Amino acid sequence: MTDNPNDQELSFIEHLVELRGRLMKASLAVLLILVALLPFARKLYATLAAPLTAVLPEGSSMIAIDVASPFLTPFKLALLLSLILAIPIVLYQLWAFVAPALYREEKRLARPLLYSAVVLFYAGCAFAYFVVFPLVFGFFTRVAPEGVTVMTDISKYLDFVITLFLAFGITFEVPIATIILVATGVTTIDQLSKYRAYVLVGAFAMGMLLTPPDVISQTLLALPMWLLFEFGLLMARILLPHRQTRADESAEDEPADQATS
Repeated sequence: MTDNPNDQELSFIEHLVELRGRLMKASLAVLLILVALLPFARKLYATLAAPLTAVLPEGSSMIAIDVASPFLTPFKLALLLSLILAIPIVLYQLWAFVAPALYREEKRLARPLLYSAVVLFYAGCAFAYFVVFPLVFGFFTRVAPEGVTVMTDISKYLDFVITLFLAFGITFEVPIATIILVATGVTTIDQLSKYRAYVLVGAFAMGMLLTPPDVISQTLLALPMWLLFEFGLLMARILLPHRQTRADESAEDEPADQATS
């Protein structure tokens, strides 16, 4: 008995219609949050700039070089913030579309990973704002040459902090990536444990690439990345004990196979 091609085509179209509906709901959520944030765009930018303005020398302030920057920069911030705040809704729509095709075991693992990914991303952004920004901006203002007045453009500042937010937000997803690598069988917990030294070196290399050229921000990115890697290994041992058991059994079977051959 063969499947009817018309039924398959109808099912495919139904999936496309559902996907369009999910995307429209996610886009509507972003739009509604943007509309709610626009009246507070100037205050939001003032809050974002607080770590820099708090350490600026007396008599110095932020400036707007482009004519449209006083309007476009707060609007851009509100748009980016609406995208970030809408992440849980977007992921929920994605989950609602994908979940029916997953097995029960996959759902059991994927659901907490999605929740944790959102929380960790927000935690990375909060760490950057409350810990990294005061140290980095304080360092930059102190090392300015004598006679140079620090006056930062508001648009350049926004681009700079958004880069750091993304860098630290993605960095805090390391435990999720570690668990996924183990869960999919790409590697094992023991193999990852053996590469701790390489992970630490790679963390500092990522800090060098993703952060400004100063030791403080590089270290503040590299050390959490390494600690989160260790946390990911711990959670993988708790959530995926069968992976550890299978790895141990395969390691024990290899010498036996060699002996019999």
